[in-house]
Amino acid sequence: MKRAAIAFVLLYSVLARASISATEAKNHVGEDTTVCGTVASAHYAATSRGKPTFINLDAPYPNQIFTILIWGTDRTKFGHPEQTYSGKRVCVTGTITLYRGIPETEASEPSQIEVR
Repeated sequence: MKRAAIAFVLLYSVLARASISATEAKNHVGEDTTVCGTVASAHYAATSRGKPTFINLDAPYPNQIFTILIWGTDRTKFGHPEQTYSGKRVCVTGTITLYRGIPETEASEPSQIEVR
């Protein structure tokens, strides 16, 4: 019985982490999940407050579908993410929030972003 309960919890954890597309992200705001898409544009705003890096999936800024946000305080962990991920299919895991109507996930650790 105990093994069955453990197996159920493990299976539930895997299913709960199933990935969604960048387009679907707007329907999952507030959820901790994995969002996948192709990097269409990326920009390091070195002179902006917080020095953010924006990685936009499936459509370039200003028509982005979903954004991965890396704050300047975490940027050194990622190297040059706007170059590393450019044009690649990536998945980011974290909580989906909205910023000006666009869903996004903040990435503070490189392990949150996987190239597929």
